[in-house]
Amino acid sequence: MELFYKSTRSDDIKVTASQAILKGLSPDGGLFVPSTLPTLDVSLSDLTKMSYQEVAYVVMKQFLTDFTEEELKNCINRAYDEKFDTPELAPLVKADGAYYLELFHGATIAFKDMALSILPHLLITSARKNQVKNDIVILTATSGDTGKAALAGFADVEGTKIVVFYPKNGVSPIQEKQMVTQKGDNTKVIGIHGNFDDAQTGVKNIFGNKELEKELDAAGYQFSSANSINIGRLVPQVVYYVYSYANLLKEGEITEGEKINVVVPTGNFGNILAAYFAKHMGLPIDQLICASNENKVLFDFFSTGCYDRNRDFKLTSSPSMDILISSNLERLIYLIAGCDAKKNKELMDALKSAGKYEITPDMKEKLADFYGNYTSEAETAETIKDLYEKTGYVIDTHTAVAANVYKKYVKETKDTKKTVIASTASPFKFARSVMDAIDAKKYDSLSDFELVDELSKVANVAVPKAVEELRTAPVRHNTVCEVNEMTDEIKKFLGL
Repeated sequence: MELFYKSTRSDDIKVTASQAILKGLSPDGGLFVPSTLPTLDVSLSDLTKMSYQEVAYVVMKQFLTDFTEEELKNCINRAYDEKFDTPELAPLVKADGAYYLELFHGATIAFKDMALSILPHLLITSARKNQVKNDIVILTATSGDTGKAALAGFADVEGTKIVVFYPKNGVSPIQEKQMVTQKGDNTKVIGIHGNFDDAQTGVKNIFGNKELEKELDAAGYQFSSANSINIGRLVPQVVYYVYSYANLLKEGEITEGEKINVVVPTGNFGNILAAYFAKHMGLPIDQLICASNENKVLFDFFSTGCYDRNRDFKLTSSPSMDILISSNLERLIYLIAGCDAKKNKELMDALKSAGKYEITPDMKEKLADFYGNYTSEAETAETIKDLYEKTGYVIDTHTAVAANVYKKYVKETKDTKKTVIASTASPFKFARSVMDAIDAKKYDSLSDFELVDELSKVANVAVPKAVEELRTAPVRHNTVCEVNEMTDEIKKFLGL
């Protein structure tokens, strides 16, 4: 049965999976959602016998129904290959009573690799299926990780160009160096004076600019997105939750059908929404634990039913979560509103005009799957130090936010179900914050790369290739602009 995609903001838009991937964002400003959430068509015990690639096919074929078996398997096999530094791609590590799902073994050592390794292949396949003649221009805002993972995925991919905007001074030094040293004639990296929300809003406005769209089309280009607003980003993320459950079952850590909890450090809401999709596909997940940093807009939303971005924006040691507008939450709002596009549009319009909206009591009842809490900067550092001293296992700042919220959840609810914590980045990506947490005085005077070497010794883990290569990589991108100059910079890059 073919699965279609609808917009969260109007009832009259209906597209295939490949069309949704190509467009990225619906023309009405909404996000694409599947018309129904599909279910897994294999047993949990069958999943235990499968490789990551095989699980990916079983999950993704349910969402991407206009791809042939050959097309989808080709995308999967080209994405999940030797660029990952561990054969199981997303291993589970048991530490201090929880299972850490390590999602950082790809080319850019963050969880975004899991989806952005496959998105270029899905996109190029989608373009062929829909007889697209234009070159695809990927337009992306990043809070640190998406940018590099997208650049790595699309670099030198024929028929594509990619422009990434990031908040200058709003990402870690390693994250910035990863982006500004990116190779590829089709890549452009631009810092903006502003924060991630400014970059994200700027990108959304560019997508909505009809005049620019015409100008691009005349020059043989069209925009698409690599942000988690693209359904081609979200679907591959469902896979690793299914795979982690199968792994626990295979290792005898759980029995078939036993419910687990999942904790996700959350900024733009895509990663935890993927876990929600996995649950509704039939994966035995009980609670989805949404962990925020001091920009706790989601914690406040789950507590009150009011989403309010009118607050001070805080720069934290977990920059990929420094977000006040969680774009993917719109998909959940649409679903809990009973797929009422009109109601969802009203709420999103209120967010745009007043900076906040409030859901109905009936909608709030449908959030029972979720628990929200947050972690202060001091608690983040404490969690890294505590876990290291107890177990020798070193986690990054984002994972530490999740680990701390998990402790709060258990204390509050006494729920001791087996729990998977999404470990979203390598500690090497945030070496200074991690080493400061372990022993600030000892490492204070070291340079970024000296810290990386010390971290390698402390964690007893080799320096990842992605970081090693940065030591000598030349800076290739040094453009910085104001938010209102973003369109001009894109035109300049495209020669318009």
